Amino acid sequence: MKREEGENRNDYFPLSSLNGGIPVILKRWAREWYLHLMLLPAIIIVLIYSYGPMVGLVIAFEKYVPAKGMIHSKWIGLDNFKYVISLPDTYRVLYNTVYISFMKMVAGLIAPIIVALLLNEIRAMVFKRLYQTFIYLPHFLSWIILGGIMLDILSPSSGLANQLLQSLGFEPIFFLGDNRWFPYVLVGSDVWKEFGFSTIVYLAALTGINPSLYEAAEIDGANRWQQTRHVTLPGMVPIMILLATLSLGQILNAGFDQVFNLYNAQVYESGDIIDTLVYRLGLQQAQYGVATAVGLFKSVVSFVFISLSYIFAYRFANYRIF
Repeated sequence: MKREEGENRNDYFPLSSLNGGIPVILKRWAREWYLHLMLLPAIIIVLIYSYGPMVGLVIAFEKYVPAKGMIHSKWIGLDNFKYVISLPDTYRVLYNTVYISFMKMVAGLIAPIIVALLLNEIRAMVFKRLYQTFIYLPHFLSWIILGGIMLDILSPSSGLANQLLQSLGFEPIFFLGDNRWFPYVLVGSDVWKEFGFSTIVYLAALTGINPSLYEAAEIDGANRWQQTRHVTLPGMVPIMILLATLSLGQILNAGFDQVFNLYNAQVYESGDIIDTLVYRLGLQQAQYGVATAVGLFKSVVSFVFISLSYIFAYRFANYRIF
């Protein structure tokens, strides 16, 4: 392809040659050294608290004894992984994690879109900001607080939800103790907590739609629903694709904080996930090597999905991290 006059070759191939590329980068570093220096504290913190603990992954291949430490504990290779695979609950836990995560991903994408479209139709800014404040608030509350709220609302004896069901002639439901209902309680409560904050992204996408498109649609006789269908939704498609692909990296993160504060032994069958299994194996049963093996497996699979999500985001939404 022929370059336009005035274009610099290094804009296309900054590392194309030792004579042209490297000196340009070195000059940029020399010119922007203070910006890199500002990043140094953050880089040191990440190295200490994120990469430093990765040395402990060696425990996954040892029969770890705290008194002996990582160096002197017996090396057993892949025995911890074989033990995890042989556990009767492993596949059920893996299924629960993927199933709950997938439902959260789908609901977490649909609910903010609907709310953003509804908020976009509100013309009175006072009410619009008031509604936004109410729906954003749960995001800033911890699952310890929200877990207590959910316990009160879903109590089979005095909970608001079961009082409503009884007033309609239905039998009370033990939402937090019934395996049929517990996964949907997790999904519903997670959407309630996060959909307001996620709406911000879609509201920002709505502001980027050209107003002349609505004017043209109105001249052609389109009503509000038709404008939403043919102008608003197509304008939001790129950000929908981007968030959907990036969410693939969270496929094995079903939400430890939420599940830990809501589940109990009665719903292990439907609510036990990888993170809670690691918690029980590592902290309650002191099987540190086995727990580390499970965590390492989850990290490797999550890394693969995150890599795929960035590839899909670049391919379908033209998203780049640099």
